[in-house]
Amino acid sequence: MYFNLLKDELYLMNLQIQYFKTEEINSLISFRNSEKKLGEKLLISKDSNLTHFNGKFVILGIPEDIGIKANKGIGGASSTFNTFLKAFVNTQNTANLDGNEFLLLGHIGTEHLMKKSLNADINTLRNLTEKLDNLVFPVIQHIVKHGKIPIVIGGGHNNAFPILKGCSIALNAPINTINLDAHSDFRIVEGRHSGNGFRYAYNAKYLKKYAILGLHEAYNSQNIIEELSRNPDFLPIFFEDVFLRNKETWEEAQCRALTFVKDNKFGVELDLDSLQNTLSSAWTPVGISTLQTLNYLYTCGKEKQVCYLHLTEAIAERTDGFKNPLVGKLLSYLVQSFCKGVLEN
Repeated sequence: MYFNLLKDELYLMNLQIQYFKTEEINSLISFRNSEKKLGEKLLISKDSNLTHFNGKFVILGIPEDIGIKANKGIGGASSTFNTFLKAFVNTQNTANLDGNEFLLLGHIGTEHLMKKSLNADINTLRNLTEKLDNLVFPVIQHIVKHGKIPIVIGGGHNNAFPILKGCSIALNAPINTINLDAHSDFRIVEGRHSGNGFRYAYNAKYLKKYAILGLHEAYNSQNIIEELSRNPDFLPIFFEDVFLRNKETWEEAQCRALTFVKDNKFGVELDLDSLQNTLSSAWTPVGISTLQTLNYLYTCGKEKQVCYLHLTEAIAERTDGFKNPLVGKLLSYLVQSFCKGVLEN
């Protein structure tokens, strides 16, 4: 019976994941004599069987912008994962970051949903986002159940819900999360989109404690601010309280948020729209610096209870024509910082 269940699970995973061929990854690598790149050492998965992988990290892409458009945002996040991958596989393999710790699982097969999302109305987009949820959460559940840390790149912040769902089901308990973000993404239940993933996860009891670091007062409604402030399960920390009112330093705010969640298994979220001058669906001239963000991820990674990393809303090319040729390299540095924290723990 166990064997049949395992076979069924792997079969379902294989339907949902698009795998890479070794030749595809090799075509991205700039090979040099006397050097080893991460792309030469990491394991490229041919299927969803993780029992043969002894490293810590499983890389998964979600190439979509359906949830962002369902939230009336600007598309383009579907381009992110491949841009990241090209930069990441060309990172030097060293003692501080060894490719043997990484399995490239592949990416969620979103093509059919993306086609249906073209010129779709809001209700259709929100229904498609729910369908995407159902593709993502079993893959996350599968990874976490095998004791690995999923590193999820690409798409909108709608994917926080299926990631939290998958982790919670695998661990048989609600989990906590820390989110560096200008927005709470705790909007009302009105159909799934990138602005309400944490609300859905909390209502379904997949999420227990939620710390939001760097919220912008200008982009969170008064109703949400009041709700987050009065519920002991939430810790909202506002950008203005740190950088305008000087109520605490950034380091103190980061420590307070991490202390709030680290008593339990917790996930690490980063919305790239929290970074200053970084192209995203909600591009901002005011935000956290790259160096502060790298330290945030490294510090979170050093905690023993950390169970996933989710980098979301980054865009290489938006549908309105704006481009960021550096986003892949930025994402690679962000992943490296988190993983070094985990490995140095």
